[in-house]
Amino acid sequence: MSPLAEYAISALLLFGGAFTLVGAIGLARLPDFYTRLHGPTKATTVGVGAIMVSSVIYFSAMGEDIGISEVLITVFLFMTAPVSANMLAKAAMHIGVKTVEGTEGKPWEQ
Repeated sequence: MSPLAEYAISALLLFGGAFTLVGAIGLARLPDFYTRLHGPTKATTVGVGAIMVSSVIYFSAMGEDIGISEVLITVFLFMTAPVSANMLAKAAMHIGVKTVEGTEGKPWEQ
């Protein structure tokens, strides 16, 4: 394996791990349900996507074909995370989950 591939894989793994960590911390630390949705759907999606891309680069550099499983995981993750977050937010608005004090913008109260 070339050193360039190793550097790319290492950088993507560090980048993905950092984004996943930020998403997990956001999920634990943010104050209400609506802001907690951003951690797993934004940062973690990018983090897991970077880790999957590093896996594709690794197996390609080792002389194997691009694994369909990595590609499918990435595609399904990018398709399902925003949709599920939107459905969770709409359900929370429907049942009246409160936001923290000082939150601006309440489009569901118009």
